[in-house]
Parts: sequence; C-alpha cells; structure tokens
Amino acid sequence: MDSPWYVYVLTVLAGILTGYINTLAGCGSAFSLAALGALGLPLGVANGTNRVAILLQNVVAVKGFHGQGKVDWKAGLRLAVPACVGAVVGALLATRIDPKQLRMAVGVAMVLVLVLLFAKPKRWLEGRSDNAKGLHWAPQAVVFFCIGVYGGFVQMGVGVFMLTGLVFGAGYDVVRGNAVKVLIILCFTAIALAVFIHSGQVNWSVGLLLACGNMAGAWIATRQAAKRGARFIRWLLIPVVTYAALKYLGVLALLAR
Repeated sequence: MDSPWYVYVLTVLAGILTGYINTLAGCGSAFSLAALGALGLPLGVANGTNRVAILLQNVVAVKGFHGQGKVDWKAGLRLAVPACVGAVVGALLATRIDPKQLRMAVGVAMVLVLVLLFAKPKRWLEGRSDNAKGLHWAPQAVVFFCIGVYGGFVQMGVGVFMLTGLVFGAGYDVVRGNAVKVLIILCFTAIALAVFIHSGQVNWSVGLLLACGNMAGAWIATRQAAKRGARFIRWLLIPVVTYAALKYLGVLALLAR
C-alpha cells in the first residue's frame, strides 16, 4: 500500500480503540473499517481483513476474562454453535444483500437496544439469578443464529446485539455477558474469516497490523471491566449505540450536509 507512514500509525491507534470498545460494548469496527478505507482497501477486502484483527482481539479478551474466572465456557460454547452456523450464512450473503436495506434494519435494531438500555437498567447491571437459564434452548438458538448471520455479514455492531441477547435472553449481567460474548464472537469470527480467505478478500499484512492495536485495546478493556464493573459498561454502551443508530439511520449524513 502506498499510504503515508502516519496512516499506518493511525491504523494501529484505530485498532486500540476498536479492541477496547468491541470488548466492552460493540460497534468498534466503525473505527477499524474507516482506517482500512484510508489505506485504500476496497470495502469487501476491508470487511474480510477486519476479521483478522477481530479474531486475535477476542483471543486476548477471552484469555483475560478467563483469568478473572468470568467465562461461562459451557453455555458460551453451546450458544456459539448456532452463531457459527449463522456466521457462515452471513459471510456467504455478504455480497448479495442490499447494503441500504441492511443499514436501515440495523439502525432500527440499535434504537430498540437503546430503549432497553434506559427502560431496564437493572437487568444490565444485575442480570437474573438463574443466569444462563433465561430462555429455553430453541429460542436461544434462533436468536444467536440470527446474530451470527449479521456478524458474518458485516461484524460492526454485532457485539451490541450479542450482549443484548446474553443479558435479556440468557440472563447474564453485562460484565459476565461480555465474557461470554467475546468467546462466541471468537468462535464465529474464525468461521467467517475462513469464508473471506477462500474468497480472496483478506489483506494479511494490513490485517496483522490492525490486530496489534486490537489486541492491545482488548487487553486494556478486560482489566477495565473487572475494575469498573457493569455500571461503567452500560454507560459506555449508551453513546456507542446512540452513534450507531444515528449513523445507520442516516441522521449523521443529513446533519453533515
């Protein structure tokens, strides 16, 4: 790539921010995709290349949360199965779905998440006493399959949907939900990445550069989650989800005119 040296530095910095936000909330890929675009990567290649950084970011995040004893491995791997199947479908559909319709649907979904953040704050902070027994297996499988389809397709924002499903569907508080979230995303990102590699839509040198930042951001985030707790993560989610809703619904573009 013939970009100036500082673009590569900004790519690593974008990776740090991406890894931090993705680990604690979601939508961090907005920063990494922007950085990959600045490097001149086509959107399809940027979408595939971003998965390299996401994969390694979640390796670090899972290790960090595991060291704190917060990963529910049994439930996480069980929920990862339908998410992985969905990720294959989403990655294969990545070039077939109308991007405008997808953005609108995601924008509406983000608004619903934002409503839940304000309407039921205790659920995010405390979870349920029955923990991962909120929904029966069949509804959970459907929910996480759909999230996997979205994650396989575009990745950006999947952490928000995943965390919402874990809090409201599986009954986790937001801290333990984050730990399970990164495990599930690690599993289905590996599957989706394989599809993009097969399609020749991965730039490895740029992906590994971005991954350096993502891993650093994830390392910082796992320690922030332990120190600051659920309340901090919920308040981090609110501006992130608000930004994503405005972006996907086209409000930011209108304001920029």
